[in-house]
Amino acid sequence: MQTTLIAPRHADPKPRRWTKAEYYRMAELGWFRGERVELIDGEIVALGPQKFEHGQVADRIAELLRAAFGGAFWVRMQLPLDLDSLSEPEPDVSVVQGHREDYHEHPKNAVLVVEVSDTALLYDRGDKASLYACAGIADYWVVDLSHRELHVYRDPVPDPGQRHGFRYRSVATLRPGDAVAPLGAPSGHLTIVDLLR
Repeated sequence: MQTTLIAPRHADPKPRRWTKAEYYRMAELGWFRGERVELIDGEIVALGPQKFEHGQVADRIAELLRAAFGGAFWVRMQLPLDLDSLSEPEPDVSVVQGHREDYHEHPKNAVLVVEVSDTALLYDRGDKASLYACAGIADYWVVDLSHRELHVYRDPVPDPGQRHGFRYRSVATLRPGDAVAPLGAPSGHLTIVDLLR
C-alpha cells in the first residue's frame, strides 16, 4: 500500500492585532515606559518625540478652541478617544460635548479633532484621516507646521480603497490670511495666522 503525503496548506503570516484590554495590560506591565504610543486598528503605534513648536501650537489651539466653543464643551489635550475595541488614538486636541465631570471613561466621539503635524504629515492626512472618518468625526483638522497650512477635513463617506474604509469628501487647505470656524461652533472664527503663531 502506497501512502500519499499531502503538504499542509499554510496561510500567509498576518500581524496580530491587540485589543484595548491587552494594550492597557501591557501599559500596566511597563511595556511602554518612557514612550508615547497609541492603539490604532489593533496596532501599537509609536509616536515621535514632541518638539517645542508642536506642543506650543497645540496648547495655543486648545486655548483658542476653548474660547470659540464656550463652556458647553470639553477641549482636551493629548487624551484618548475610545473609537472602538481596537483603536484609541490620542489626538493633540479634541473637543467633546459636555464637561469633564460628565465622563467616567474616555469619550467615544468628538465634534472636532486636531492633529498638529510635522514629521507625521502623510500619516495624519492619510491613515489617521481615514480612521477619524470611519469613527464619524465630522470635523478633522491637520495643522501642517512645515508648510504653515491648515488642512480641514469634513463630511466622512465610505471608501473601500482607504485603510479604514472611509474618507472625507471635503478637504480644504487654508493658509495665513484665511480663517476657519469649527462646525460645532460656527460663530467661532479663527484665523490661520492665530493658529500657527
